[in-house]
Amino acid sequence: MPKIKITETVLRDGHQSLIATRMTTEEMLPILSTMDQIGYHSLEAWGGATFDACLRFLNEDPWERLRTIRAHVKNTKLQMLFRGQNMLGYRHYSDDVVEYFIQKAVANGIDILRIFDALNDARNLETSIRATKREGGHVQAAISYTTSPVHTNEFFAEYAKRLEDMGADSICIKDMSGLLTPYACYDLVKMLKSTVSIPIQLHTHYTSGLASMTLIKGIEAGADIIDTAISPLAMGTSHPATESMVATLAGTEYDTGIDLGALDEVTKHFTALREKYLASGQLDTKVMKVDVNALRYQVPGGMLSNLVSQLKQAGKSELLIDVLEEVPRVRKDAGYPPLVTPTSQIVGTQAVFNVIGGERYKMVTKEFKGMIRGEYGQTPVEVDPEFVKKIIGDEKRITCRPADLLAPELEEQRAKVAPYMEQDEDVLTSAMFEQVAVKFFEQRKAKKYGLDSGVADAALGVHSV
Repeated sequence: MPKIKITETVLRDGHQSLIATRMTTEEMLPILSTMDQIGYHSLEAWGGATFDACLRFLNEDPWERLRTIRAHVKNTKLQMLFRGQNMLGYRHYSDDVVEYFIQKAVANGIDILRIFDALNDARNLETSIRATKREGGHVQAAISYTTSPVHTNEFFAEYAKRLEDMGADSICIKDMSGLLTPYACYDLVKMLKSTVSIPIQLHTHYTSGLASMTLIKGIEAGADIIDTAISPLAMGTSHPATESMVATLAGTEYDTGIDLGALDEVTKHFTALREKYLASGQLDTKVMKVDVNALRYQVPGGMLSNLVSQLKQAGKSELLIDVLEEVPRVRKDAGYPPLVTPTSQIVGTQAVFNVIGGERYKMVTKEFKGMIRGEYGQTPVEVDPEFVKKIIGDEKRITCRPADLLAPELEEQRAKVAPYMEQDEDVLTSAMFEQVAVKFFEQRKAKKYGLDSGVADAALGVHSV
């Protein structure tokens, strides 16, 4: 048995990190059967931003992508990233929708659900964990790793223990911003291994240039599984290269059991794609550089590109450094949330408003108000009452599990999607992405009937909403 297992991320986080999740199913297809024979622990192939990108940019059905990958991957577990009560969207969804999504994800081929909450509020994972167990899936509960005065190893160990008690089958240290340093990783993994009895998986990004060293120290401390990406789509804001880690561990007590020669075919396939992405401009060399400032600002790669875009649209690109310096201040004011979807976007946008507005919190976004009000759950540190009053006035704060306030919405969503429905899963697509989903459904129908979407609607008596 291999000592260290490997999850290959190129089909999800690898291309999400480097080319904004634009890899198509067609580009994956030729290499899937080969990847299935490598001996990976799992292939991370779905979830995260892939669902949104399939619909919004690629005109692909994400459910069909999953079924296609499953048809070609017979021996290796398929894994997805799932945002707990947020599912793959950007708000909290009712329990009945979350349960139905997980039922359909497992039925369509997912084996392992990596479930996380942006605030590390365990209440937001209760429904997802329970539903995954019921469907026979593997619950990998993730710790959103960050640093702050309260995010100590003891804090994370206590959280991991709670997740294990809730039914987690394994724990993932999810270091989305590349903040883990090698020796800090060693200490954290050691503490987790002494606290929980389930496997520990290590996920980190190369943004700050430390990730390979961090994985090695994590392995030495007892980590069981590591995330890597095949080298053409590794490093930069992606992950350590699979081949490099396999070569490093070969012949040691941590040998992965993976043959470098066998990996070569996978490398060649994605090298050709990398050249294509470079030529088209999809792969910007800016995301390939090491940026140690990530340790200071804690800004994940996707959040950074979003900040640059917002400032460019406002004609204020020269204010980027000011915004990056404002991000940690906003984060402190907001109770030190980890910066991962959706909190990264909420904190980042508020930092932009604070800098452009010339006065802090002169303009406050609806989402920032929502976070301070408690709509996303409990922040790691209680927010100062005076700041709360400044942001939301006399509005009542939410102190319960936010989803407890949501009425069941599955049947309402079914009615909404009825004119477009071609498969049960469409109701979930519609629930998460609404207008984007409707546009996709119209294009799907037009393609099916060989008509433009307006003619197809008229032929079927459908009125766009």
